[in-house]
Amino acid sequence: MTFHSAFDWARRHVQNDGLPTAVLGMATADGIVDLEGFGAATDAVYPLFSITKMLTGITAARAIERGLLTPHTPLTDALPEFGADRDDTVRLWHLASHTAGISEPPLDTAVPLRRELLTRGRDFAAGTASRYSTIAFEGIAAMIERATGATWDEGTLAWAHGIGADGLTLDTTRSVGVPDAAAGGLDLERFHATRAPGAGLLGRAEDLLHLGTELLRIDRGDGTGGVLSPAGLSMMRRPLTGDIPRLDPYPAERGQDWGFTINLRTRAPGLIDRDAYGHGGWAGTEFWVHPTAGVAWVLLTNAAVRPGVDADELDNAIVTGL
Repeated sequence: MTFHSAFDWARRHVQNDGLPTAVLGMATADGIVDLEGFGAATDAVYPLFSITKMLTGITAARAIERGLLTPHTPLTDALPEFGADRDDTVRLWHLASHTAGISEPPLDTAVPLRRELLTRGRDFAAGTASRYSTIAFEGIAAMIERATGATWDEGTLAWAHGIGADGLTLDTTRSVGVPDAAAGGLDLERFHATRAPGAGLLGRAEDLLHLGTELLRIDRGDGTGGVLSPAGLSMMRRPLTGDIPRLDPYPAERGQDWGFTINLRTRAPGLIDRDAYGHGGWAGTEFWVHPTAGVAWVLLTNAAVRPGVDADELDNAIVTGL
């Protein structure tokens, strides 16, 4: 494996000030194969932003595997007061696939997320459209806690530590930060205070690469059982959005579907290998798994505004470097 082109991509963008820092790494089912930092140590701790969604989703999927939830479980089982003015039923799979239709607050809202969830109202009937949602994960968190007796972060950190991803945290004290967060429209301190189950975790590239290895082992048929069963991973990768309208910021032309909290890039026009799933994050963080190619990769960076930075270029360089 020669990932020279991929590392050149990251180095170029840091040297040209397209990105302030970057840590890039790759893993296979046999473990981490390469990891380099550009302007940051390889163990630097970054805000993961929406990569958190996939991690929280795994925690929910683990509860489903234990018979404590199903994708069809209504949110009102955990929060009976939700949707008093709605004539539809929001279920776990709606929350997990961005089809719940809950009006979205700002990422840095000063209102507690549970109150936002219960008072924001409806954009559309559940299941009739897809609009990217972070507040929906507050609903998933409530369902996890009711089903398991543990909070979403306790559950997530427990399985993560079991696979060596022990750098995942909600503690911001070691974070590299996001220098241009305000320019991107985010009050970073207020955002972190929300401890959002759809965006709040921080971590190292190594943490996500350990997860990538576990997921690839499951795909290869020799998973250790430390994260998900093969059936649980298959459920997460099952498309849930069909042919319903896709609303901004993920219109149909972006060529992706939503699985159970994961982005399925099966129609992405910029990719060489479209057998890819994972998630990206607000400040440029990326975590993607290519099961057929047998590689997972992580880019941790911290730029809210990234003109000229196209992560599809990086994905193609990684896949062709195998």
